[in-house]
Amino acid sequence: MCQLVGVSRATYYRQRQPRSSGRRKADLELRDAIQKLATQWPSYGSRRIHARLTKLGHSVSRKRVQRLMREDNLLVLTRRKFVVTTDSAHGLRTYPNVAASLEVAGLNQLWVADITYIRLQEEFIYLAVILDAHSRRVIGWHLDDTLEDSLTITALQMALAQRTVATGLVHHSDRGVQYASGRYTQLLRDNGITVSMSRRANPWDNAACESFMKTLKSEEVHRTEYRNLAHARRAIGEFLEDIYNEQRLHSALQYVSPAEFEREWASANKGTEAA
Repeated sequence: MCQLVGVSRATYYRQRQPRSSGRRKADLELRDAIQKLATQWPSYGSRRIHARLTKLGHSVSRKRVQRLMREDNLLVLTRRKFVVTTDSAHGLRTYPNVAASLEVAGLNQLWVADITYIRLQEEFIYLAVILDAHSRRVIGWHLDDTLEDSLTITALQMALAQRTVATGLVHHSDRGVQYASGRYTQLLRDNGITVSMSRRANPWDNAACESFMKTLKSEEVHRTEYRNLAHARRAIGEFLEDIYNEQRLHSALQYVSPAEFEREWASANKGTEAA
């Protein structure tokens, strides 16, 4: 009979057993929690939703979460295609890709940097960020309406103010003029930081930053209409500092936030390395 109607025997027997009111209530509460998380984090797939539910105290398998999300049409927002914005057609000195051979095992061993554009109603503005490659945490950023090297320098100054420069620290970026400028590279050398740059026409040499930029665009920029530069600074600053660093679960970090990962790392390495 099951073969004729195209259902499994497990489904048949499950439907014969009426669910208790307590079970139905638990299902409704779980669906409600999933829907709230999917609304708050529209780019989260079932893995991150499951990890967040577990942190909230729900005992549920990822397979069930995936099924409920599919049934409720809680689809991940489609990401926009990558747009190349780097201007590497300059006569400034460039540097070899040191980061490619670096095995990162702790904080402040590798910083990665990048720039992206953000469109306002009548103009473009630009965001420069610096991430710690080990924790994926944003440690420096600056948003402005100029692509002069002051954009990247301000972001670097923030990172230097927040972190301890460890011996052997490498700074990796693309070959853009903002990162190759004399003022920028001199600031790196003055602080004992090794300069590393992606190979020509290989933006994925800086994959960690590219991945972050996609997250930023899909979870913040493409969901917000910024009135002006000041509004964008407030909104994006809140996303970077309060949401991305402190709350967003990262698959490469075993589904904890960058800030939580750094706290756990610092606790495990207390007395052995500077955080």
